[in-house]
Amino acid sequence: MQREKELVRRAQQGDREAFAVLYEEHFEGIYRYIFVRIRDQAEAEDLTQQVFLAALEALPSYRWRGVPFSSWLFRIAHNRVVDYMRKTTKFRSSPTADLAPAESDPAAAVEREMELAQLAELLEELTPLQQEVVSLRFSGGLSTAEVAKVMGKSEGAIKALQHSALVALRKKLEAGEHGKEI
Repeated sequence: MQREKELVRRAQQGDREAFAVLYEEHFEGIYRYIFVRIRDQAEAEDLTQQVFLAALEALPSYRWRGVPFSSWLFRIAHNRVVDYMRKTTKFRSSPTADLAPAESDPAAAVEREMELAQLAELLEELTPLQQEVVSLRFSGGLSTAEVAKVMGKSEGAIKALQHSALVALRKKLEAGEHGKEI
């Protein structure tokens, strides 16, 4: 975390290379989080760029608080997703291939795509808070403490939301409501 703190300090002083390193290290997690939430590749790319532009603009006022820089970025991303969802009343679906690494075997790629589509469908059946926790934890790769900070909730509340979301997903899979298991 000391390395990241130093990168942030340098970026705040106008070091473009330091900000570029922060961008490279956090881009994928922010993009995946946004993509899972809105499921539109072009919009997710645009929103991800907006997150980093907003971060760059707000960087001089950023204060290190002993938590990963990514928590601050995910908070910005969360706010962008909320704004996006408020503006759009119709959610467009798009392929979920960006959620997984590319497969060299076309059959495996198709199977993986079907599994991700099924998972996306199941996630839509969760409450909005459960969806947010699952997205941040598993797509964004954040810890429970980081998710709590991003969502402004206690760690206990996040653990409870995650547990209830996973239980609900497991029940749906076991009941066979959505075809074969993931």
